[in-house]
Amino acid sequence: MISAVREVSVFGDAIAYFNEAAALLDLDPGIRRLLTKPSRQIIFAIPFTRDNGEMEVFTGYRVQYNFARGPAKGGIRFHPGVTLDEVTALAFWMTWKCAVVDLPFGGGKGGVTCDPTTLSKGELERITRRYAAELVEVVGPDKDVPAPDVGTTAQIMAWFMDTYSMHVREHVPGVVTGKPLEIGGSKGRVEATGRGVSLVALAQMHRMGIGTKGAKIVVQGFGNVGSIAAKLFVDAGCTVIAISDVTGAYYNERGIDVAGAIAYAQEHASLDGYRGGERITNEALLELPCDVLVPAALEKQLTIANAADVSAKLIVEGANGPTTPEADHIFAQRGIVVIPDILANAGGVTVSYFEWAQDRAGYFWKESEVNERLADVMLEHYGAVVELAQLRDIPLRTAAYMLAIDRVVTSMRLRGVYA
Repeated sequence: MISAVREVSVFGDAIAYFNEAAALLDLDPGIRRLLTKPSRQIIFAIPFTRDNGEMEVFTGYRVQYNFARGPAKGGIRFHPGVTLDEVTALAFWMTWKCAVVDLPFGGGKGGVTCDPTTLSKGELERITRRYAAELVEVVGPDKDVPAPDVGTTAQIMAWFMDTYSMHVREHVPGVVTGKPLEIGGSKGRVEATGRGVSLVALAQMHRMGIGTKGAKIVVQGFGNVGSIAAKLFVDAGCTVIAISDVTGAYYNERGIDVAGAIAYAQEHASLDGYRGGERITNEALLELPCDVLVPAALEKQLTIANAADVSAKLIVEGANGPTTPEADHIFAQRGIVVIPDILANAGGVTVSYFEWAQDRAGYFWKESEVNERLADVMLEHYGAVVELAQLRDIPLRTAAYMLAIDRVVTSMRLRGVYA
């Protein structure tokens, strides 16, 4: 295993991927500089009162990266590791994610530096409402549309929507997506990201001649994305041999009972104590021999330190930024195909777009219609990325970025730069 690990910011990794694709597009230097700067970064204090009466102050962020194709779009993350650098990178990725699947959105992201697992429901509500109140002037259905992300839920989106609506004195369900169905959410939204991951993974497996029956799948991260993707892989006839969450990784060569693992995680709030597989380290999970590896946890999981030991034939990025540029180059040299995050996990933002459109129309679709339209979007744009990759003899990631950047630049040129 290689021991030298380069320390670069998450945003630095994101820019490195952008630069590789931009170099092939012959971009105007001014446009290129503009695309590597966020439109707006907002940092603010979030004071709130704990249940015991003590005052606490957390830090909140919202980055609106680009508006060329429409209002900013991106999640709100509640996590102890939230930083301005991370949120900026995530907003940057959202810009290309929306563009690669041709949605009328720009990129945004937000977060609060906190550990939601240590907070009561009342404390979470107070934090969320203060966070929303700080952003009332800069969010809205035509400005910036947040959504759930790591550590946030449909309930948190409901509190955000209610706070915004109270401030503007009208009911505005379209200010956020990922809401409960009862107040304007979309059917199929909860499963959308994991469903999108499975759709493009199965399409690429078919292209690579990997049969679904008995195909060995490893899923890192067993939250909403990882668990849904794992279930859909099993439904397709694959065998999920390993799963993990923050408590550890669990391996079963004969196959994990994914439905049972989901039920266990829901009952116990984690996989801790799960007995359906041998407990292994997260490092060992990433290096298991398998057909498909789905990193669906956090950023920087596949690095120069472990890339040479990864034994998957195909990597499908369920998380944002799980692979560093150095690791990506090693995978390319070793012939390991990577479906990049901006394409692989775009199912969530696609159905968020559907929810936003349904809220604005006041008309809601059947779940079967949502899933059918999601499949159409994901597979159409996956096909376009594959076609460009083959035409230019480049990795799927570079092709995805080239398509996305070209769409954003076209919008910018048509609109012009107001100066």
